[in-house]
Amino acid sequence: MTQINTIGLDLAKQVFQVHGADAEGAPLFNRRLRRAEVLRFFEKQPTCLVGLEACGGAHYWAREIAALGHDVRLIPPAYVKPFVKRGKTDAADAEAISEAVTRKTMRFVPIKSAEQQAAAMVLRTRALLLRQRTQVINALRAHMSELGIIAAAGPAKVAALAAIVRDPTDARLPAAARFALTALVDQLDTLSEQVERLEREIVTEAKHDEDMRRLTTIPGVGAITAATVKALVPDPDGFRSGRHLAAWLGLTPRSHSSGGKELLGGISKMGNTELRSLLVNGATSVLRHARNNDRALPWLTALLARRPFKVVAIALANKIARIIWALLTKGGTYRKPGVMAVRAANA
Repeated sequence: MTQINTIGLDLAKQVFQVHGADAEGAPLFNRRLRRAEVLRFFEKQPTCLVGLEACGGAHYWAREIAALGHDVRLIPPAYVKPFVKRGKTDAADAEAISEAVTRKTMRFVPIKSAEQQAAAMVLRTRALLLRQRTQVINALRAHMSELGIIAAAGPAKVAALAAIVRDPTDARLPAAARFALTALVDQLDTLSEQVERLEREIVTEAKHDEDMRRLTTIPGVGAITAATVKALVPDPDGFRSGRHLAAWLGLTPRSHSSGGKELLGGISKMGNTELRSLLVNGATSVLRHARNNDRALPWLTALLARRPFKVVAIALANKIARIIWALLTKGGTYRKPGVMAVRAANA
């Protein structure tokens, strides 16, 4: 009997597809499995290379199948698509995964532990609540403006609108409007309380985690950013350099070169949107303090003088990403370039 060397597993909710191939890549089987049959199927198979697309539930199945002794690797879906020969079927997808996982130049996604996934859930829950809070604030502002009542920009200024809604003596609000808007104000208070509770938990975790404490020494990196890096970048050693991490986050120019002519566009915006936004927001905060600060880094002041603010913010976010990689892979804490120069001169 021909030895099974590679298995491609196409994940689904209930009906899965598996494609097996030998060492030469010749197909051996392509069959469907019910959800309850998946682990029993892999228990009976000899140790082999198993490929999965990095999608919802992939990390769970990767951990379970790896516990049975198989070599499991997760592939980004965009890297599997070129191997789909024609059409979109489960059988074609499983075959494409089986072929893609054997490529020597293929890039894989590190398998996350349950604890790392749980940390990411905390961050995603906070992000969802923040979006919902913004929606409620926008709705409250819009409804109040219809009655000629406005407040200054910023979430902190919404308290003035909430006070008007809860003031029964304010005649500017009809009874029906006050009844409806009270529900929005109550929901806003609930969302704000939930966000604060999650943020307190994240900050507490950052104080107890060694890597997160070191990351927060970097200007522009707070507890939320450090926690996001720890949850979404489980294997920093998988990047050959800090530049590779910055490129993975989409903070490098998009390349479109041909015929020896190099053409660079805007940033690629690849990778995780939330982490990239946090790094850019942190860089923006650093730049705002550097604008009229005599103690700001000279290279940053010079760059602000000749380039637009947003371009400098992206460049600084790129630099922060490279510093994050250096701290996670080499240890230590962030030291300002001026301090490092003084220490080198005194050595």
